Amino acid sequence: MTNKNIAYFALIGAAGYIAPRHMRAIKDTNNELIAALDPFDSVGIIDSYFPDAQFFTEPERFDRHLDKLRRKGGKKVDYVSICSPNYLHDAHIRMALRNDAHAICEKPLVLNPWNIDALMEIEKETGKRIFTILQLRHHPAIKSLKAKVEKEKNTNKSYAINLQYITSRGAWYHHSWKGKTEKSGGIATNIGIHFFDMLTWIFGDCIENTVEEYQTDHAAGKLKLQHASVNWFMSINSQHLPEQAKSAGKPTFRSITVDGEEIEFSGGFTDLHTQSYEHILKGEGFGIEQARSSIQLVHDIRNSHQ
Repeated sequence: MTNKNIAYFALIGAAGYIAPRHMRAIKDTNNELIAALDPFDSVGIIDSYFPDAQFFTEPERFDRHLDKLRRKGGKKVDYVSICSPNYLHDAHIRMALRNDAHAICEKPLVLNPWNIDALMEIEKETGKRIFTILQLRHHPAIKSLKAKVEKEKNTNKSYAINLQYITSRGAWYHHSWKGKTEKSGGIATNIGIHFFDMLTWIFGDCIENTVEEYQTDHAAGKLKLQHASVNWFMSINSQHLPEQAKSAGKPTFRSITVDGEEIEFSGGFTDLHTQSYEHILKGEGFGIEQARSSIQLVHDIRNSHQ
């Protein structure tokens, strides 16, 4: 017996780090996860949310299951949540739309800006939407900053931004898909795309993009946006942590200053995926075009050193 008051979800990448946030968002919005896919079977976390969900380790059988559900009617999948490695997002979005479902995809939506145009064509062909998770846009401190900047844009004011993001990763990182540029998009894409999205959302598109250093474990550069100049540094190397973080035993340090004033956003992250889902379910989620600026930006950073 189906319940037409709820949406039915499938999830790709159930064993990944970010998948539990999607499971929680599906649960918190009173919807149901009915199928999940991951090549790794260490996915006991599903039992905490949806113990009755079907589970697959092979994409072919998962795809067949979605197709069977679509043909039978009833519990047809309405949304496919995509938490797979970055380089597979494009293919998994296409799988979702082929099965007459909307796609909800983690960032980066795709690795290359030209893939966006192809996906827009598939949206038109299928009539289904592709949504991306840009959760920082829902953060109260970031929303407040955007509102402030919107008020001051008419003055032609240009802001001075300093962004530092250091999030320690062990040796495993370099052996996983995240450490392979062709699969993750590299350091700026993998750990930085949500920050670059936030900056271009608030301060406008990128006019100049200068990369000063680019290594496998850290990168730095300068951006000129329409309404800001940005110095940025990102790293997964714990040696780059400032002393206050090291002495406090904190593996992560994030700092954004605007004209020398720190923007406090260390908290407020716990339900941002749920908020993202609430907006998507109301048809108000962030679509393909909203992802374009940050995808172009990190693509240019990645290719600047080659």
